[in-house]
Amino acid sequence: KETSSPSLGKDRADTVIIGGGCVGVSLAYHLAKAGLKDVVLLEKSELTAGSTWHAAGLTTYFHPGINLKKIHYYSIKLYEKLEEETGQAVGFHQPGSIRIASTPTRVDEFKYQMTRAGWHSTEQYLITPEKVQELFPLLNMDTVLAGLYNPGDGHIDPYSLTMALAAGARKYGAQLNYPVQVTNLKSRSDGTWDVETPLGIIKAKRIVNTAGFWARDIGKMIGLQHPLIPVHHQYVVTSTIPEVKALKTELPVIRDLEGSYYLRQERDGLLFGPYESEEKMKLQDSWVTNGVPPGFGKELFESDLDRIMEHIEAAMEMVPVLKKADIVNTIAGPITYSPDILPMVGPHLGVRNYWVAIGFGYGIIHAGGIGKYLSDWILEGEPPFDLIELDPNRYGKWTTTEYTAAKARESYGFNNIVGYPKEERFAGRPTERTSGLYDLLKSKCSMGFHAGWEQPHWFYKPGDETGYKPSFRRTNWFDPVGREYKQVMEKVGVIDLSPFGKFKVKGRDSVKLLDHLFANVVPKVGSTNISHMLTPRGKVYAELTVSQLYPGEFMLITGSGSELHDLRWIEEEVMRGGYKVEIENMTDEMGVLGVAGPYARQILQKLTREDLSDGSFKFLQSKHLKLSDIAVTAIRISYTGELGWELYHRKEDTVALYSAIMEAGQKEGIDNFGTYALNALRLEKGFRAWGAEMNCDTNPLEAGLEYFVKLNKPANFTGKQALKEIKEKGLKRQLVYLTLETDNVDPEGNESVWFNGKVIGNTTSGTFSYNAQQSLAFAYVPTELSKVGQKLEVELLGKNYPATIIQEPLVLTEPTRMRLQRKGESPKI
Repeated sequence: KETSSPSLGKDRADTVIIGGGCVGVSLAYHLAKAGLKDVVLLEKSELTAGSTWHAAGLTTYFHPGINLKKIHYYSIKLYEKLEEETGQAVGFHQPGSIRIASTPTRVDEFKYQMTRAGWHSTEQYLITPEKVQELFPLLNMDTVLAGLYNPGDGHIDPYSLTMALAAGARKYGAQLNYPVQVTNLKSRSDGTWDVETPLGIIKAKRIVNTAGFWARDIGKMIGLQHPLIPVHHQYVVTSTIPEVKALKTELPVIRDLEGSYYLRQERDGLLFGPYESEEKMKLQDSWVTNGVPPGFGKELFESDLDRIMEHIEAAMEMVPVLKKADIVNTIAGPITYSPDILPMVGPHLGVRNYWVAIGFGYGIIHAGGIGKYLSDWILEGEPPFDLIELDPNRYGKWTTTEYTAAKARESYGFNNIVGYPKEERFAGRPTERTSGLYDLLKSKCSMGFHAGWEQPHWFYKPGDETGYKPSFRRTNWFDPVGREYKQVMEKVGVIDLSPFGKFKVKGRDSVKLLDHLFANVVPKVGSTNISHMLTPRGKVYAELTVSQLYPGEFMLITGSGSELHDLRWIEEEVMRGGYKVEIENMTDEMGVLGVAGPYARQILQKLTREDLSDGSFKFLQSKHLKLSDIAVTAIRISYTGELGWELYHRKEDTVALYSAIMEAGQKEGIDNFGTYALNALRLEKGFRAWGAEMNCDTNPLEAGLEYFVKLNKPANFTGKQALKEIKEKGLKRQLVYLTLETDNVDPEGNESVWFNGKVIGNTTSGTFSYNAQQSLAFAYVPTELSKVGQKLEVELLGKNYPATIIQEPLVLTEPTRMRLQRKGESPKI
């Protein structure tokens, strides 16, 4: 047990880390090891106080998230060599772990997860019941259909792990000071911080909040309401069990997903931890309203075995030796949950040089990888790979305390639920973020949730099987989406696009700023283009639509999930470059309707005096006009690739505008369409999507975005130099366009691509093409295998399906078809 005398040691630091759990200490270790001088960690009581010390310490390579797998992988590889590096024992056991499938749907889920593991370095296997029994001989095999096996998994002693990371951090020069409480945080005009403590003030270049369940209290000091809530997590430890003691090797960790618990060996007994349903589980909500009680550190809650009784019974059924075992210890401690269980990691919007690594439901397995990920980001100025799902800015002012509580309950209860593609979760919905059309449309469609917004996925007609029916195969939305696809291709459809992120940028330096931010040229007044913000290393940080509405005044549009992610990047650039501009986030004030299809012009023309003909309102133009006396900014653009407009207007006008358009289009057979049909339409046109075909893992050249990247423009845009070097060296991989011969299953993205018995790449997104009547996908493959006509295979649900690289796009866009027609050629639809 180590002691520390409270002192500050210094009054200046490059980075002050607040909180000495495993995550904070890991960050201190990684920053110091990378050579950063003046790293100071402040802990209010002692290292590991909070959630770390009482954690069950599970470590697993498994994660359904594509890049979170990398975090898990790094953590385990680090923990394997930490003792050797620091001289501190870490108590790391690696007997492997097995997830148990006891329903056919669960077997499908394992196959779905296996195809996502194929292109990662993680060892993961789908194993037979016989193999499960061999590895865990104490199981009752009556219901076991298969196992998902990760040989390198196990568990580690959280206290020892943190102490080893602390020893490493000190070895490389970081200072770990405790007990030192942070009492206040003050930001200075130059972006630095005064960190106030009872022992004096430290001036810091940046601060990182890693304060666990105190993270909310730290956030409140600077006016932020971090959406976090402590959950009561219980696990029990048994006395010695003779059958366990008699084993020659340690049992693998078991996760019985239907029983919703994990179970592992603890010395000669077993340790067992369940996740109760949302009705039974317990939140410590008083901490949210009143703050964490002063002095709470290594305390526990009162245990409540009644609450977990059904899980104990399920475990006794699955592992019969438990029936005779005595419980010697019950741990009930706080774990911090964010609404979706994923942590919040990275710099925070609206506050300079304030970073967070908070909300860890699984802090032990994430600590190593997140410490490295954040330290790389801090030192390099950009994330080492894409983890937008952990972006702290995915939550906005719509994330109320009630929402956080409802979601944390749901997320805890759903810990072991089947993870379907296109998953929807309904607790806490709707939020205040509903477009004007929500009440009008909610009973007519299946709604999806996008950054707090409700948005129609697909619409019902009489005779359809309604509601959310998730599946790994084609399900109840398959035919209706085909109908909506046909509607847009043959007639005209209307879609609610209000969740888009919408920013206004104006001021003396607006053109200069955008020229520096974007790889494309700045559009002229009345014009629109697609532009990409790149990172210094030439990765695609964001894709936006940029329109110059008036001289020096721009409207920037981004996807719903990227709103604050993009805004933070832009605002940081403004501060760094000292640009004189004003930026206004209009996302909640503005509604957007998309109108697309062959009759779009004909219908909208009935509502305005403005000439909408092709000669007067060209593709990629923007104009202010009135439709049925409602002021709109109309952009001739559509993600469907068909003739269409996006109509931006005041949110309070949405219903009137929608009603006028629907009324005007009766004769032409106008109807609604949703985002699933939009996805099928954009994939057929070969349109890339940010977050799938491009993100911080990809550069625009391999993603096939050269058209939008103007390397010869005079402005030295971010990433320009890196891109020139990438181009010179040549590309190692390329985005390709595939058709697949499948049966009742379609690609979603992130599936393994095979060639000659080896995994050589991965899909990024996929759909059923209602035009070609077969599956369609984008995929990254090595350049030498990227030629049109190349035969490959794509793995879906445990089976490899033949795939062929084809010339993109499958369906030409409407502007291209018009151009070819004018030349007298007959274009392919």
